[in-house]
Amino acid sequence: MKRVFTLFMALLLAAGMLMLTSCTGEGGSQGNKPPANAETPPTAPPTAPPAAPSFDTTRPISVVSREDGSGTRSAFTELFGIQSTESDGSKKDNTTREAIIADKTDIMMTNIASDPYAIGYVSLGSLNSTVKAVEVNGVAATADNVKNGSYVVQRPFIIATNGTANGLAKDFIDFIMSAEGQAIVERKGYVAIVANAPVYDGGKPSGHIVIGGSSSVTPLMEVLREEYLKVNPNAGIDIQMNDSSSGMSGTLNGTYDIGMASRELKESEISGGLSPIQIALDGIAVIVNNDNPIGGLTKDQVKDIFTGAITAWSEIQ
Repeated sequence: MKRVFTLFMALLLAAGMLMLTSCTGEGGSQGNKPPANAETPPTAPPTAPPAAPSFDTTRPISVVSREDGSGTRSAFTELFGIQSTESDGSKKDNTTREAIIADKTDIMMTNIASDPYAIGYVSLGSLNSTVKAVEVNGVAATADNVKNGSYVVQRPFIIATNGTANGLAKDFIDFIMSAEGQAIVERKGYVAIVANAPVYDGGKPSGHIVIGGSSSVTPLMEVLREEYLKVNPNAGIDIQMNDSSSGMSGTLNGTYDIGMASRELKESEISGGLSPIQIALDGIAVIVNNDNPIGGLTKDQVKDIFTGAITAWSEIQ
């Protein structure tokens, strides 16, 4: 009798477990699920990204200038009155000693693009969207404003030869000064210097020349070379980029057949035998970081910034 009772209780327990399993679902997980008609609890809204810090006008201005020997620096300091004339007639560059020095145009652009509080300057033809050009005395830095004279921060692009050019050097210069060459000047954002230039009619001479100098003139010269080689595949032209002073000294000593300068030639360079030819007119754009809210400066403000008289953006009224 006792054995029968024990067997009955075991069967009853097994039946109870079976019923429990059928109610809760496989693995008993149904007990963790909300009812089918239950409302889904509200989801918390996503956290908004932190706001970008505003431009802090109390921060010091990071002045970026070009190296000694740069034609762009020479023209910039002269045009803005940063350069002064000493009693002995020599020129003194009064750029602040705190200035960061960029020895090439692309390095200047990188410095300004990476520093919200920086200011610098570049050739108008080298300007791109990585930085912002500010107005100077209320006038925008554009090729049209350079051409009509309203944007006064402008300078010549010069090439020079040691004496009279001949052979391939002369033919390439003829191309630069032709209707085709001056059209390239305009297309690249500079101002052509020759009105009603003649159509190029060269003899396609063979040979090899080396051109060297200004990093501001170099981008234009590279395009002129590319187009010239299409009409004269017999030519070989190497271009070496450094600065205007190196371009002129290299032409005088025979290193270069043609030198490039982004400034007027010095009397000593001309008396030494160089023959200058202006190939274009260029503006110098004063540039700041794209996050800088300032849209314009006066010439006096630019001068004061680059000489160290103004050291913080909050001083700009």
